[in-house]
Amino acid sequence: MKRVYVYGEEARYRNYRLAVEAAGGRVEFGLSDTSDAEALLLPGGGDLEPWRYGQENQASRGLEPDRDAAELSLLARFTADGRPVLGICRGFQTINVFFGGTLCQDAPNHKAAENGDRCHLAFPACADVPKNSPAVLAWKALSGFPVVNSAHHQTIDRLGAGLCLLQSAPDGVPEAFAHRTLPVWGVQWHPERMRNRSRPFFQAFLGLSKLV
Repeated sequence: MKRVYVYGEEARYRNYRLAVEAAGGRVEFGLSDTSDAEALLLPGGGDLEPWRYGQENQASRGLEPDRDAAELSLLARFTADGRPVLGICRGFQTINVFFGGTLCQDAPNHKAAENGDRCHLAFPACADVPKNSPAVLAWKALSGFPVVNSAHHQTIDRLGAGLCLLQSAPDGVPEAFAHRTLPVWGVQWHPERMRNRSRPFFQAFLGLSKLV
């Protein structure tokens, strides 16, 4: 059973824990030593501090500076070790910033709808996925999601170095990517809220091996 680390308090991320458990993994919180964690999951939440991607604050809110610092540090450790990483919503954006990308601070058409998540079509967005790479597995895992759910007001602007765009919304907003050489995946939408459909996606992520 793969051990997946999430920074933060368990009560806040129950949906993520349930989704990982349904796929056969185990989520652990609050570890003082993450060296034995086999994978990292970066969940949703507030906005990143804009200075981290070279901008002044124009529309960012719910800032969590301590969390920014902690998750970026975790990303540095896990990617250096070649351990798998999955970013969801805010986590997707955090990965992008870690690799030098930027964010659009407000995209109102992607906010949550009145009755919950906003659902929209998702289109394949890349034709040059590197063969025999973790990105190929992400590409296949995303094939079952022609419709995705959005509840965010920030989006990716410039894609980070080494990231391969795999899926986009009808308006071109990036919805999923994978790193071209590292076992790093990210989605802007919320698979943890669609557990009946997304189990194969989480299983595919849990099946990623550490790159030595």
